[in-house]
Amino acid sequence: MKRRVLPGLPLTLGITLLYVGLIVVLPLGALIYKAGTLGFADYWRIVSSERAVASYRVTAGSAAVATVFNLVFGLALAWVLVRYRFPGKRLVDAIVDLPFALPTAVAGIALTTLFAANGWFGAPLAAIGISVAYTPLGIMVAMAFTSLPFIVRTVQPVLEDLDPALEEAAQSLGGSDWTIFRKVILPLLAPALMAGVSLSFARSLGEFGAIIFIAGNQPMQTEITALLTFIRLEEYDYQAAAAVASVLLLTAFVMLAVTNLLQARALRYTQRS
Repeated sequence: MKRRVLPGLPLTLGITLLYVGLIVVLPLGALIYKAGTLGFADYWRIVSSERAVASYRVTAGSAAVATVFNLVFGLALAWVLVRYRFPGKRLVDAIVDLPFALPTAVAGIALTTLFAANGWFGAPLAAIGISVAYTPLGIMVAMAFTSLPFIVRTVQPVLEDLDPALEEAAQSLGGSDWTIFRKVILPLLAPALMAGVSLSFARSLGEFGAIIFIAGNQPMQTEITALLTFIRLEEYDYQAAAAVASVLLLTAFVMLAVTNLLQARALRYTQRS
């Protein structure tokens, strides 16, 4: 008799599919169904309205800037946590997960307090003419704060598992530190970096609680798409809310699909080399 690798697979698989269906597929299906009740003309009128397009621009632009910042800073932070020992390392490592545990509304209030014109960070910045709170820059700060752990936590385990012999071999061949990082380490990190970037960007697109306090929420200027969806819900315009939300859903889905494709290509490249 052939022994099963996973005892009770039919039961565990059934529970998993039920959970995914209730928690993920059902809400997304309801969103798509509600948006689908609109005719194409009405749907296009809602999603292409001037206010909606402005919210897409603010949301996508801020998310892109926050993701690029997290790509650089998150990679550097993961590198420091893996390659160096210093006092307080465990504390810093724990703080990385703080955005996961902290309610986003609390994060938004804290960031607004810090970056307001009279805040600890905001006052020095205001003295040199930089305003953060109630500007698009504040949105970027909130997005970067909430999405940073995605890049750090996807890159960190890959860095820990890298074979030191690869770097030692490159050093023995006369490679500089930058050359070794660019030609040896970075290609191996590429799939993890792509996963972290896609997750960070998708999280920034859908962030709400941390942003609404620091953004100022001015239509056409600092209003994000998630807030516009919430406003339509408060107006009991559920079809319009579903239509606007479907744009975010489609954007995140396309982003994740493209990233998975690039990851697969990067993995094939590293396996061949």
